[in-house]
Amino acid sequence: MHQPTPCPGLEDAVLSPARQLAQTRRATNHNVGTFRSTLLDRYDFPHVFATRAGGVSDPPFDSLNLGFHLGDDDEAVRENRERFAEALGIPLDRLFEQRQVHGDHVREITDADVPTAIVDAEGDALIARAAGIGVAARTADCVPILIAHPPSGDVAAIHAGWRGAVAGIVLKAIRALSREAGELVAAIGPHIRVGAFEIGEEVAREMEQAAGGRPVIDRSYSTPHGDLARLIRFQLQDAGLDDDRIDDVGGCTHADAAYFFSHRRDRGKTGRHLSAIVASC
Repeated sequence: MHQPTPCPGLEDAVLSPARQLAQTRRATNHNVGTFRSTLLDRYDFPHVFATRAGGVSDPPFDSLNLGFHLGDDDEAVRENRERFAEALGIPLDRLFEQRQVHGDHVREITDADVPTAIVDAEGDALIARAAGIGVAARTADCVPILIAHPPSGDVAAIHAGWRGAVAGIVLKAIRALSREAGELVAAIGPHIRVGAFEIGEEVAREMEQAAGGRPVIDRSYSTPHGDLARLIRFQLQDAGLDDDRIDDVGGCTHADAAYFFSHRRDRGKTGRHLSAIVASC
């Protein structure tokens, strides 16, 4: 039976602006907004801490939303992820992430793995040793940590909210790398900073315990505020990294809405960032 020919331009007329832009993308520099670590750059590790700039998604996911299943247009997310991989310098099919659960499971990625087989596996840290494999942490307030071992080229990407930090995900990822901790370098990415991270007394006590009693809670406010960056730095130091081998690239996801998505600020209706690093030979 004869099917009517669709009217030219009708499909475009009903597509969102994000999908139209995604379908007409150019193979050029898209000015993806990123933060970088001078420490990781010093050792020539390709890496990216994404901001929300440089994508095609419509509000409230504007514009470089890198997470699916949030209510954003899937075509826009795919385009955003292509742009992110381009900024990172690898094909999208060499970039791995997993379903993060605020836990302490570490997974190693090998040349035999494919991203589609890993994306629904649970875990909060990924490590890679094969050159050209990128591993990523997905965040919208939690702390992304990228770790590299310059002598071998091995890398790790860690997702650490307060629960993951308390559970010991940082130390477990470093142990899984099985490298001399003093030879590692680490970069702490943008996340919700102490001024915005209001918590209850129970969480404050857990963070203090995880820090071994060292100061990670600001009690100058009417309620406790947690300092995730300080807790992560203490944990990296406890694992064996000297302070000059730990970088903090800055950025508060909650305070700077022009640059970052924030689950807390936006009450869950927001996008996701990726922070990724590529293993070298």
